[in-house]
Order: sequence, then C-alpha cells, then structure tokens
Amino acid sequence: MTQKADQMQLGADHVVVRVPATSANLGPGYDALGLALAVHDEVEVRLVAADEVIVEVEGEGAGEVPLGEDHLVVRALRRTLDLAGATPTGIHMTCRNVIPHGRGMGSSSAAVVAGIVAARALLADPRAVDAATVLRLATEFEGHPDNAAPAIAGGATVAWVDDTGPRAVDLEVDPSIEATVLVPDARLATSAAREALPAQVAHEDAAFTAGRAALLVEALARRPELLFEATEDRLHQPFRGKVLGASSELLRSLRAERLAATVSGAGPSVLVLSTRDDAARRDAVLTSLVGGAAGWRVLRPGIDTAGARARRLSGHPDALRSAR
Repeated sequence: MTQKADQMQLGADHVVVRVPATSANLGPGYDALGLALAVHDEVEVRLVAADEVIVEVEGEGAGEVPLGEDHLVVRALRRTLDLAGATPTGIHMTCRNVIPHGRGMGSSSAAVVAGIVAARALLADPRAVDAATVLRLATEFEGHPDNAAPAIAGGATVAWVDDTGPRAVDLEVDPSIEATVLVPDARLATSAAREALPAQVAHEDAAFTAGRAALLVEALARRPELLFEATEDRLHQPFRGKVLGASSELLRSLRAERLAATVSGAGPSVLVLSTRDDAARRDAVLTSLVGGAAGWRVLRPGIDTAGARARRLSGHPDALRSAR
C-alpha cells in the first residue's frame, strides 16, 4: 500500500474518542448481558509522518501499560486500519483514563473499542468498517462480546456468538434505574476469576440461572421492582468467592438487605442496581457497610446511553458521532 493510496483511504489525521466503562454479566447473564456506565476514557490520536509510535497515558494505568506498539489501543487501531487498507506509520496518542483497571469495569474492552472507533473516524469512509465489523474486531481481542457490545452501543445489551460471528441487540432500560459501583483497591485478573469456575454445574442451577436471566430483561425494561430476584445467580458468582476476597462478603451483605447487587464483570467491583424511589434505603445500607471504610470507592456514574463516540479535529468536517 503506497503512501498516496493510504492518504486516499484516510479522511482525518487527528481524532478524539470517548468510551464508557461497562459492567458485564449483571448476575445471571454470564458472558451475555452488559451495561454501559457513565465513566469514560478519552483517547486522542494524531497521525504523523515520522515513523514512530508515542503513547502518553494519564490517570489509570499510567506507569503500568506499554507505551508503544504493544499498547492495546494502538493494536486495535492498527488492526482496524489494516483491514480498511490504510497503514499510516506514525502515531501520537494520549490516553486520559478514568476507568479503573483490573476491577471488572471493562477497561480492556474500552481500550479495544477506543482503538477501533478511532480508526473508523480516521477513515475517509467510515462505512468501510461497519457496525458488525466493529463488534467482530472487538470480540477478536476480548474473546467474548459481553463488555464490547455496551461499550460500543451504550445502554444495556445482550450479546451472543453464532455461525456468523458475534452479535448484539439493545435492551430497554427503565429510566428510574440507577447504578452504583463499589470499587475496591484490590485488583483481580479476569483469568483468575475464570479459573475459579467449575467445568460443570448442576442442571438445577443452570435452569435457575437461565430463568433469572430471562426475568432480568423484563426487570430492566419494565419491572425494576423485580431487580433483586432477577439478579440472582448460581452459575458463576458462588464459585468466585474464593478469589473475590472482601467483595464476596460485601455482596452477601448487600443481598441480605435485598439490594440487587452483583459482581461487576469478573470483579472485584460490586454493582448495585436500584431505583430512584429506593435511593434513600440503598444509601443508608451502603453507608452502614462501606461508608468511610478504607479501601473502597463508591461511584454513582449513571448509565451511559450513547456508547463510544468519536470527533474529528482535522480533516473532513463530517465527524463520526458513534460506532453504530
């Protein structure tokens, strides 16, 4: 691919992308359900003539993540541009990270989606990478689409994989539902959380969890008073107690108070879904359990409904507004 051909493929050389955090599983929806949270990472990408890759990281991950070609955003950006037939050599990138790393809030999915969406925004014709391809590429990196789908689309999603590849649909969320995330200082690798799961579960437990996952779709959309029952799970959370540490005990305590608490993704953060009408009781319980406790942050981010967004700062003025 010549430099002139690359330039024909590209419509911008400076873009900014904003991507939300996500909480996957939501209890019984293991590897399928996900929710976008209004905690955002922002990535600014400049294409430069020099044959160099420079990555600056501010906030979460600073001093920990790679600062060159191995950076996850760069890898996803390169993969997407290569697919579209554009291979710019030089990249200057600034990552302003707010999503906690290693806490079950989809930080790696956000990075992957940021790179893919940034690449789309750089292309002269973003349709060269359509919405289905965005999800497929993100799933290639992540292994499953439960975090990627809500990061791309916003709101709540249900994702699955069939013979055509990964797919996802939006789920309706009642506007009265509020999300609270309890974030511990401790981290947990997703691989460790998955290794804690048994190879087989009892048919009774699988059937129980399938029923609750179906109920959760209704609870999210129209019957939020059923959120507590709908977030019960016997498929993965009971087995992760030995690696979740204090989060496992907090989860039990919250559910003993009939709050719809679940492990956020692989953990160790804990997600609480409630309604505005129940906010006073929720806050009282949270204050009694974690108020002032060392090692915990309480986030009330709201639900992100926009998903990943990109803005062109140079090039063609038609900005790519979303990843869809």
